[in-house]
Amino acid sequence: MDNKILLTIGRQYGSGGHEIGQRLSEKLNINLYDKKILEEAAKQSSMDTEIFEKFDEKPTNSFLYSLATGTYPLHNPMGEYELPLPEKVFLAEFHEIKKIANNTSAIFVGRCANYTLKDYANHISIFIYAPLEKRIHRIMRIQNVNENDATEIIRKADKQRASYYNHYTSKNGDVQIVITYVLTVVYVE
Repeated sequence: MDNKILLTIGRQYGSGGHEIGQRLSEKLNINLYDKKILEEAAKQSSMDTEIFEKFDEKPTNSFLYSLATGTYPLHNPMGEYELPLPEKVFLAEFHEIKKIANNTSAIFVGRCANYTLKDYANHISIFIYAPLEKRIHRIMRIQNVNENDATEIIRKADKQRASYYNHYTSKNGDVQIVITYVLTVVYVE
């Protein structure tokens, strides 16, 4: 029997999901993988870490955007089809998450890890959310911005994350457990 713990955390921007992941990592003595996935995946691929950071949790399914950034799928001189960069980045992260999960207990924050590990029996997926007004005040404090800016930052980040998730999983955020703001207050504020 596999005794590894595999925990994935999805989160709304500003809800404190990342910080909850850090605290769980410390309490359970399990490595946390967030942006570390980018570094690990970059090491295993022929791409630079900066490419991973550029496309981190950002879908680019717009034809015009793909043309402007040079990520539209094209045939190479050998006539073979090449995947666009965002898809290459996603696949590298996908494989890195599975590699880590096959070898050790881990906590993963974001990056569609719940989708990647959906067939693992020892996987628990949670989603952290909080009321908008609490997230706004938290972002105002953390990023030292006014209320309007915080609201816009949250709106854009939530839209971007949902779009990324839906683009790569064709799902609308299936989760096993939803943790409400009560937990966020206990661990973050």
